[in-house]
Amino acid sequence: MVHLSDKRKMTIMIAIITSLFFAAINQTIIGIAMPRIIANLGGMDYYSWAITIYLLTSTVASVLVGKLSDIYGRKPFILSGIGLFMIGAILSGFSSDIFELISYRAIQGAGAGIIMSTVFTAIGDLYEPRERAKWTGVMSAVFGLSSVAGPLMGGYIVDHLDWRWVFWIFLPLGIIAFILILINFPKVPKRQGESVDYWGSLFLTLTIVPMLLAFSLAGDGPKQYAWGSWQIIGLFAATILSLIIFVRIQFKVKSPVLPLALFKNSVFTVSNLVGFFLNAAMMGAIIYVPFFVQGVKGISPTMAGYVAMPMSIAMLITTSFAGQMMSKTGKYKKMAIIGLTVMAISMALMYFMVPSTPIYVLIIYMILLGLGIGVAMPVFSLTVQNAVSPQQIGVATATSQLFRNLGGTIGIAVMGSLMSANITKKMTQLSGNTGDNSNVAASNPELAEKLSLFSNPQNLLDQPKIEAALNSLSPELQTVFTQMLDMIREALSYAITTTFLAGAIVACLAVVTALFLKEIPLRSAKGMAQQTAAIHSEARSLSK
Repeated sequence: MVHLSDKRKMTIMIAIITSLFFAAINQTIIGIAMPRIIANLGGMDYYSWAITIYLLTSTVASVLVGKLSDIYGRKPFILSGIGLFMIGAILSGFSSDIFELISYRAIQGAGAGIIMSTVFTAIGDLYEPRERAKWTGVMSAVFGLSSVAGPLMGGYIVDHLDWRWVFWIFLPLGIIAFILILINFPKVPKRQGESVDYWGSLFLTLTIVPMLLAFSLAGDGPKQYAWGSWQIIGLFAATILSLIIFVRIQFKVKSPVLPLALFKNSVFTVSNLVGFFLNAAMMGAIIYVPFFVQGVKGISPTMAGYVAMPMSIAMLITTSFAGQMMSKTGKYKKMAIIGLTVMAISMALMYFMVPSTPIYVLIIYMILLGLGIGVAMPVFSLTVQNAVSPQQIGVATATSQLFRNLGGTIGIAVMGSLMSANITKKMTQLSGNTGDNSNVAASNPELAEKLSLFSNPQNLLDQPKIEAALNSLSPELQTVFTQMLDMIREALSYAITTTFLAGAIVACLAVVTALFLKEIPLRSAKGMAQQTAAIHSEARSLSK
């Protein structure tokens, strides 16, 4: 498809961007609405599963579809991804309990994984790497735009409409994306001599699923198991066994679902490792910043969306800039290292935040984080595609998406466990220093009852509940309540900032790994045309 006219390519890119925006905005709009949805459906103990199941099916689908789209073409998979996503969204809106929602979110996740994998691969079909860099920046900017608009729209919908419209409001956009792809995206014939690696696909799935389940279920929270429990050890054992079988299969089959020879390519391997570390650090920050803003600083969810907006705007601007620079120069290594370094520095600065830190300081740190992520993120999908042959772009892009998803999921799980352990440690330490306030709370059942509501720091996100508890107490007890609440906020602040430190360390690992990245100049359509012309000219001269 590289040889299509520029006008036809532009039409296809409009369809691809529409598809990507449809999937991205539906992800970001859900996040802020989930607490309200759970409040209506019940099942708070299973809250995390509505998110985990989406990530799990998305990860599995994205890697499985990579090789298949190399064989059968991208078009049928983009269409099936959009279709699955729409079906999942429609059904999610009709959910009557948390278990139905979890099931339907699994369908949505599978659709999202297929869309994300194939749309980025399709750019590789249309453009050579240098021209692709510009479009990679645009595609990353789509994520930035959705991260700005999604939370604001989600908050408005749950405040003014039925929560079900969160799933349904963008369905017309999905229909438009489906029609645009159906009409404009060219269909390619099946690649001859290729077969589907069914056994490899099965054991790859059996490797990914128990591993992600182990990281998601391990921890100290409700419905979780200790890291040393037989349940978690059993899941890791199943992961290792399936991985061994999977590797043996990949060495034997003719058309492996994940060709292991790709990992002999240092650019491919280093890029995927950096993508893993980048997403692990980034997701840890993005998930827990709202906890700090709402729980520690006491800012409402609506205002918290505005606090996060500068980071998204910074990311939106720098992704476009990075894409343009790579397209112009064909170089990317220094840019990637600078972006990752800025990301690590910003997260290290966030570690030093305390409850008294002014909100404008947090915004500055988040802008720095957005600048770093925006510069680094577009690079590593591009380096992967630039390092492999056109026939392997699908499976290479899917593998890149797999490493990023694994990094994000594992990062969230590990940092969640870290936060839980540190908040318990800090609460124990501070409880021994409260002196008279602890005695007052212990001797006053009314005050003890109110404070018990906030033994779970997640309740600090509910500002109306805090105000109601405070107003129900006498003036004397209000003072004690406020002091004890400040203690809980200090413990939460300590725990959250510890995750930022962990994120900074992981980001430093990404910087160190990126130093080993071999920079291959990005191919361009002009360069390829000149090279082809030179070959033909040499052939003609030899024939004379």
